[in-house]
Amino acid sequence: MEPNPDDGFSQYVKDVRSDLRRRAFLLCGDWFEADDLTQKTLVKVFLQWPHLDNRGTLTGFTRTVMIRIYISDRRAARWSREILVAHHPEPEAVERDHFDDRLLLLSALDRLGHRQRAVIVLRYWEHLTVRETADALGCSPGTVRSQASRALSTLRTVLQRDPLPEDPGDQDPPQKRHKP
Repeated sequence: MEPNPDDGFSQYVKDVRSDLRRRAFLLCGDWFEADDLTQKTLVKVFLQWPHLDNRGTLTGFTRTVMIRIYISDRRAARWSREILVAHHPEPEAVERDHFDDRLLLLSALDRLGHRQRAVIVLRYWEHLTVRETADALGCSPGTVRSQASRALSTLRTVLQRDPLPEDPGDQDPPQKRHKP
């Protein structure tokens, strides 16, 4: 006859469940979490039950299992649980002027050549030095300076010539032309 894997486990649970739940509450500070932690602990102990020879060390083994589950769950909670805060995590709404300026600048950047655009992005958005930009592009610092100078000149010209209208909604939509 096969030994029953539940041999004594049910009685053990009846004897220690309330103590385990109190210990779990002391760890997590919430009775519902304490119930979950107790249940997880008992499941782990049950899975090891047939392999536990010395029933006298069960209290220490169960405590160790509970602590390890608690720490593991807390470590995972950092990545998987939503944390409530007093303020919204979304950034503040961007004022329309800043948004329009950004669109205008991005449009102006589209008019630059690839190398000039790369120089402007690296120097002024990424805040790299002339030497770091030169290393990134595989050219001399003099080339970076001249490309930046030409690009800035082009940007000034484009931005002065094509200012953004005050309110894009005030303009009439472009009329479609039909071929006769």
